Amino acid sequence: MGEAPILVHQDQQNGASNGSELKDGNFQTTTTIGDKTYVIGGADNETLSSDVRVFDKCLGEWVNPTVLGTKPLLCEGHSAVFLKDRIVVLKKNLKPDDHTWFLEVDTQYVRQQKKKLGTEVVAWSKGVIGNVEKPVVISGPSGVGKGTLISVLMKEFPSMFGFSVSHTTRAARGKEKDGVHYHFTEKSIMEREIQDGKFLEFAAVHGNLYGTSVEAVEMVSDAGKRCILDIDVQGARSVRASYLEAIFIFICPPSMEELEKRLRKRGTETEEQVLKRLRNAQAEIEQGKSSGVFDFILYNDKLDVCYDSLKKLLGHDGYVTPPPNPAAREFNLPTDYSVTELNDKIIIYCNSSELDNMIMLDVSSLKGGAPGRTRGLDFIQMEQLHIQ
Repeated sequence: MGEAPILVHQDQQNGASNGSELKDGNFQTTTTIGDKTYVIGGADNETLSSDVRVFDKCLGEWVNPTVLGTKPLLCEGHSAVFLKDRIVVLKKNLKPDDHTWFLEVDTQYVRQQKKKLGTEVVAWSKGVIGNVEKPVVISGPSGVGKGTLISVLMKEFPSMFGFSVSHTTRAARGKEKDGVHYHFTEKSIMEREIQDGKFLEFAAVHGNLYGTSVEAVEMVSDAGKRCILDIDVQGARSVRASYLEAIFIFICPPSMEELEKRLRKRGTETEEQVLKRLRNAQAEIEQGKSSGVFDFILYNDKLDVCYDSLKKLLGHDGYVTPPPNPAAREFNLPTDYSVTELNDKIIIYCNSSELDNMIMLDVSSLKGGAPGRTRGLDFIQMEQLHIQ
């Protein structure tokens, strides 16, 4: 039986306790939610990531949870505030893009992983200021012209759209570069990350694994671009079942006869390959129309007409302004502060004598979460009111 940590603050409104302490030279915070106390702090000598331990009052003992998501690096200290189904962690960190993190303790993703793994689970997610436009999933049979549509879209709006780089366990070929054509990885590593829920979709092809990772999509969004995923119907179904909020578009040929004509015109496949692609296309079209996965179906009879329809769906049929610079959404926290929570707002009091203000962190419109980013943060600089 273990000994529960001593708490120094009790929040009666949400039933959570918050405290902080120095232990073995490492700064720790404690947050009690119901019968469980979450201790955040310490160090892992291999990853230099924040450590998480859980004291279960019902069991009367410490539990080492399975920690998922991208773990934050250690810092000189942090504050922890309980918020509904997660703990907001504000790091005492001078880096403007690395001060807000979330430890999810009872989100849908965490509950799914608990059921799947049969263990206590927590999950880290990095907080990001502002939101991004939903990624776009585009599917369609081979020869339908979706690759051409995407190429034209990328050429017209190069600063607004970006591709996620897929992962594969096969070896690089010729002039292929890691991180450009694919993220080349070991099979054992990719299998473990798939098990940890870090992939939106994956498939085994000729003994190798291919897939789209959560991180690959988030990196496109971090760059201020809208991510495009060109994947098959099976992959689209997996993405639809994931945490990712996306727009799903299926590209159809005007007829099977026209699709066959296009495939034969390419002259890149044998007769057997053409017939196989046509059989697969028929099955994909039936699934695309009836699966309920796709939000929109576009018929690519004439490329320019289909492209105009695609732009209209994505809101780019008129004058388009470039996306804001991601750096403009960064925010610096003071190095010395204290925090309190009030109605989905976290008030950050600057303790420095040089600053006479406070900052409000609005967390009422959060989106996403582990295993990706938590977006929708809004920091508002406020003058501190002095009551005489």
